[in-house]
Amino acid sequence: MRHRRAIFWLAAILLLVGGAALAQGSKKESQLRTVRGLVTDKADKPIQNGVVFLKNTRTNTVISHFTDDEGNYRFTGLDPNVDYEIYAEFDGQKSASRTASSLDSRKDITLNLKVDRKKS
Repeated sequence: MRHRRAIFWLAAILLLVGGAALAQGSKKESQLRTVRGLVTDKADKPIQNGVVFLKNTRTNTVISHFTDDEGNYRFTGLDPNVDYEIYAEFDGQKSASRTASSLDSRKDITLNLKVDRKKS
């Protein structure tokens, strides 16, 4: 009987510790941020297949994504304690850089970018 009670309490403690660890993990994951937006030209037409660059200002690591058919881009899983610089390039032209600041508490940040297309 004592053995069963000890096993019961051990299982209860393990469930509590495991549940707390799971909650902590999902809390950390839920704090990650997303930066998204639309890349357009000066006439506000969406730019397909533009390249959007995201630079982590702490590590200087740069990642990039192509815009979709509607000119949208999205970066997910970003550290909320880091500032990010973001800009777009298309056809040899570059947008102004924008910053997603660590002081901005929003979890989902929208930064639209404008690229001046070359005249054909």
